[in-house]
Amino acid sequence: MAQGPGRVQEGSDPSQGDSACRMVQLRAVMIVDRRARLMLAALGFLRLEGPLPPVLHALHRWLDTWRGIGHLAVGMARQGYDLQLTRYDDRGWRATYFASGMEHSPTSATGTAWERTPWRAVQQAAGEVLSKDDSRAAREQKRR
Repeated sequence: MAQGPGRVQEGSDPSQGDSACRMVQLRAVMIVDRRARLMLAALGFLRLEGPLPPVLHALHRWLDTWRGIGHLAVGMARQGYDLQLTRYDDRGWRATYFASGMEHSPTSATGTAWERTPWRAVQQAAGEVLSKDDSRAAREQKRR
């Protein structure tokens, strides 16, 4: 039998191939979770108030822009969420995250925020979603 991704060599134990496949899938989940935790930490630092050290000013300069919104939208897409960003005249911006592939209706929203600036709304909504995911993952970990 041909060897390659997802193929088991003839005469080998199929369960070894299955466990290797599970290891690869687990590794992929761990990478995504690590990225989510890193994004959640960065969003937490953005919420700090008062005198900020230079490194946090740099974080704000990076993420408090349209390009920063794009970075967060891509990062959240990797976690399985779509972003909807809506401007309401001079009143502010609403950012809403939905599970990818789902019909986008107000009842299917997983995180939402209303702020004066678009980047702040996107950051707040992303933080809400990731916090929910993080606490859900912690509960699942305790059950195991």
